[in-house]
Amino acid sequence: MVAKRSYWLMKSEPDAYSIDDLERDGSEPWDGIRNYQARNNMRAMNLGDLVLFYHSNAKPPGVVGVAKVCKLAYPDHTAWDPKSNYFDPKSPQDNPRWEMVDLEFVEKTPNIVSLADLKADPALTDMVVTQKSRLSVQPVGKEHFKHVLAVAGARTKVR
Repeated sequence: MVAKRSYWLMKSEPDAYSIDDLERDGSEPWDGIRNYQARNNMRAMNLGDLVLFYHSNAKPPGVVGVAKVCKLAYPDHTAWDPKSNYFDPKSPQDNPRWEMVDLEFVEKTPNIVSLADLKADPALTDMVVTQKSRLSVQPVGKEHFKHVLAVAGARTKVR
């Protein structure tokens, strides 16, 4: 049985890891998530789920591309690395607290859809990111996802 496709928005600071980095690398583990709700969202992801790649802490912050989930949630090894910024000494290796997924590059959108644009668009008023959400991994409804893709001028199609 094929899992139903879900849609997500994932935030990254462009100076840490940008859409250009993902395009160059092709795919990348999405590590360092240290929020339980964001982790649970990654656990709920299915292969092929589509992701709005969002640059946070940017001028302007906003959606800059599309990625897809290419590896399901698995333990985030950075939690056990004392040299990592994401080290968590309370995360046991036999029962990992933190997980990550791998994302694959799909496209860089022709237009940035800024947070201001998202908030100003009446079709997106109940989208999680417009609700003062700082959550780095969040669900996006299919219709919201399609609308953002259209505004961004994306080639990616959602059926």
